Amino acid sequence: MSHIGQKNPWGATTTKVVCPCSFTDVMSEQLAKQLDDESQSFPDFSSVSAALDAGEERETDSDLMLAQMLQMQFDKEFDTQLRTEERKFNGDSKLSISFENYRMVHPYEASGSSEDEVDWQDSCDDPYKADKPTITPKRGFTGKGKNITTKHDEVVCGRKNTARMDNFAPEINVGDGLGMDLKLSNQVYNSLKQHCYSEQRRSARLHEKKEHSTAEQAVDPRTRLLMYKMVNAGILENINGCISTGKESVVFHANGGSMENNAVPDECVLKVFKTTLNEFKNRDKYIKDDYRFIDRFSKLNPRTIIRLWAEKEMHNLARMKKAGIPCPEVVVLKKHILVMSFIGKDHVPAPKLKEAMLGSEDMKRAYYQVVHMMQQLYQECNLVHADLSEYNMLWHECKVWLIDVSQSIEPNHPHSHEFLFRDCRNVATFFQKGGVSEAMNMYELFNVVSGLQLSGDSEAEFLAQIEALEKMNEDHVQRRGKKMYNFSDGGPPLLHDDD
Repeated sequence: MSHIGQKNPWGATTTKVVCPCSFTDVMSEQLAKQLDDESQSFPDFSSVSAALDAGEERETDSDLMLAQMLQMQFDKEFDTQLRTEERKFNGDSKLSISFENYRMVHPYEASGSSEDEVDWQDSCDDPYKADKPTITPKRGFTGKGKNITTKHDEVVCGRKNTARMDNFAPEINVGDGLGMDLKLSNQVYNSLKQHCYSEQRRSARLHEKKEHSTAEQAVDPRTRLLMYKMVNAGILENINGCISTGKESVVFHANGGSMENNAVPDECVLKVFKTTLNEFKNRDKYIKDDYRFIDRFSKLNPRTIIRLWAEKEMHNLARMKKAGIPCPEVVVLKKHILVMSFIGKDHVPAPKLKEAMLGSEDMKRAYYQVVHMMQQLYQECNLVHADLSEYNMLWHECKVWLIDVSQSIEPNHPHSHEFLFRDCRNVATFFQKGGVSEAMNMYELFNVVSGLQLSGDSEAEFLAQIEALEKMNEDHVQRRGKKMYNFSDGGPPLLHDDD
């Protein structure tokens, strides 16, 4: 034993004892055996996996044992998550991608694993899968003599058609026809095949339209951006929610903000015209023959016509407001979004005339107001509502308010008097059922509103006279040329957006 003195710069000197060890002692077999025994004292990996699988409680005094247990638990959770991601990624696709190469393979998988970890569907061999029908040889038949079966055999063709259903799109659920030994005739198989193709095309159209159309109580990204711009510009304080939906538009309630030139009401509505074209395919008759838009209609694509529809309602409301007819006041128009004043109070919209609970006196007062407004529309505003009914009239502050005038047309429209007669029929029918004894029938109401003196014993005769009158009017307009109308009725501003 030797002592090595070490100087301490801070004062006292410390002495370290070093035990001598020869090279022969290090290389002795006794020392090697001792080291091997110490290594055997650590638990092996197989014992750890066995303990985890058996659910035994093991001593965790050893750090190595604890680390192996934690690693094993982590690997199990990783493999389970990987299997879940694999099933989610493949879905119902017939072509699947395997993540087996990324799994953490451990001895516990080679040994007995639990049933919930073994899924025979993950294997290539499906023991429950039905056998596919045998293929007919190139010569076109099988068997000999009386047992010949050709490729046109009903049973063979039926089974082949059932097997061909596996080639349908993944979203088409065809079931296990082979397992049930289902036999489909050629007619049934061709019908199913055509239906599959039609569903694929329809699904593609719906997916493409989803991001570009305004649906029920929802708006597409472009419309949502326009609404956000109105809020950011201060025209609106906030947008509260949907209060009404229809075939052609969705109506939202909003709190008004401020504008430089026009006053904004405290409560407003946003009428968002739906950008889906289905509702407008059969509505072009209201605008293509309107002489205010005839030159612009022929040059527009269908999506731009929807914006023209909103502009048409804005100008019609401006005419009605100028004549003193109770109707919403337009604040601003931005593409297919029309901002108007709110008919109601405290976020509660005024009830429709159909839903309003009116007494006999209020019903009589409402009838005379409607007749007077129809006369004002026709004679002062030079308009025909073309969709007037109890559903497009509101009852607010003991008055009738007209809404939804986007389809309103001028009397020189080729079908204006037909639409006027339909309006008169709706109004007369509603008030007669409402108990108004003074209500005129539809023929008398038509003559009072239009100022014409037509007569007829039946509706068919009356409509025949109206069609003859419209034919004469159309010929007169064509002879004198196209009539151009300038929008001298003023109205709110149109906001333009570059996109």
